[in-house]
Amino acid sequence: MSTEAPSPAHNSEARRKQLVEVEDYITSTKRKQKSANLSTAQREPNSCSSMADQKDNIDDFKVQTAKHSNMSSAPLRPHSEHSKDRASKRLSSDSNGTSEGGMGSSTPVELTALEEAFRRFAIHGDTRATGKDLHGKNWSKLCKDCTVIDGKNITLTDVDIVFSKVKKKSSRTITFDEFKVALGELARKKYKEKTTEDAEAEVFKLIEGKTPVIAGVTRAVASPTVSRLTDTSKFTGSHKERFDPTGRGKGKAGRVDIVDTSGYVSGYKHQGSYEKKVTKPTDAKPM
Repeated sequence: MSTEAPSPAHNSEARRKQLVEVEDYITSTKRKQKSANLSTAQREPNSCSSMADQKDNIDDFKVQTAKHSNMSSAPLRPHSEHSKDRASKRLSSDSNGTSEGGMGSSTPVELTALEEAFRRFAIHGDTRATGKDLHGKNWSKLCKDCTVIDGKNITLTDVDIVFSKVKKKSSRTITFDEFKVALGELARKKYKEKTTEDAEAEVFKLIEGKTPVIAGVTRAVASPTVSRLTDTSKFTGSHKERFDPTGRGKGKAGRVDIVDTSGYVSGYKHQGSYEKKVTKPTDAKPM
């Protein structure tokens, strides 16, 4: 077999095609690099602006901190004052129809004196109470402090029975509406000679504006055993010698045996009478 050598024209055409392909490759590569540089340039200003915003925010925070630096120097308040503030805040927020977060009704609700008294007794002794319901212990205290219980027509047993009657079956507290119903039950029993409206009005007057009565210090009860042990007039033996007839202690004389050097025997009742006789002046006889 014989092979023919490629002609010069054919070689030049093949070389020209190779050069065109190389130029196309170089052009596409430059385009890709240019587009990548443009995207990078677009991202860099955004990052710079975000860093500038963060710096501005830090500067603003420093300025606000410098303005309010005196807040940390405020004196601490006792725990009792904080608890009082919380109780008053609960009453004020409930009476205004708003919560502590400020999300409540736009128009404040006017509370009557009866409802104010109800809320005061409802939160008495319970830091978690909201003032919207009253449990049995504070209900009994309300009736006692406001003299609804008189010991004749209304007793503590009557108060407990009415409370169990008006409350819901599965509940341990009563609402303000149930509270008024319970007062109506007690009013009809307390003022039998008056009409229902007049009786309820009288009971409402007893409660309006009242606050829970805080009990004072417990008084010591005089015990006959203690009084017998502290009565010096009934002491005997050596204990009796330590006190005088008025009950006052003799001090060292009541604790130490003092030696009697007078020369008289113990129990002698006419001690000192001889000296009085001897030194008695003699009366001169008349001539």
